Amino acid sequence: MLVRTIKTWWLVAAFVSGFGLAMWAEDLALRWHNNLLEFSAPHLHFLTGQQLERLHHGAQVPFDIKLSLYSGTKSLLFRQIGERFLMSYDVWGEQFSVVKTLSPRRTVAHLDAADAEAWCLKQMPFDPSGIGDTEKFWARVEVRVPQDGKIANPFGRDSISESGINLTGLIELFSHPPVSTQFHTTSESGPWTLEELKRGGRRGS
Repeated sequence: MLVRTIKTWWLVAAFVSGFGLAMWAEDLALRWHNNLLEFSAPHLHFLTGQQLERLHHGAQVPFDIKLSLYSGTKSLLFRQIGERFLMSYDVWGEQFSVVKTLSPRRTVAHLDAADAEAWCLKQMPFDPSGIGDTEKFWARVEVRVPQDGKIANPFGRDSISESGINLTGLIELFSHPPVSTQFHTTSESGPWTLEELKRGGRRGS
């Protein structure tokens, strides 16, 4: 009976740990599509907490997202891109609308929270040109809500409209550490190689 109990315990432990590792591996996933990298992060949620409460009260909330690749070593930045998304919430329909504010401007509506978050990353395909097929690289996604939910310098206008936003200013904004009151979340994974992604392989941290 003791042996059977021990075996059962190990089976449960193996299942739980394996499930945990599988979820960890999928925290930030990359896919090769049309010669570009597509990011997905099903466990990275930013429509939560205070920003979600503001949305439920009818406010529009901007979210800044930055994607980065590091090649050769985990600390050597290869390239990064940024984007700002403006979220709103239909209280009666209980659905989200999203505006991609940088050119080309895109909009979408009637999404639940998970689909709205996923849509944002899908609008940011990443060009890895310059990384060799067998070269190891790491990926990182970072999401912030601008301090006080407003667009401040370097964008020029103290509002949540898309006027005056540019990619250079957005990347510059991410170069400063977030303040303690600012929403900020990240997810990382790697190493990857383009060779494995082109074969359809998926690996995580």
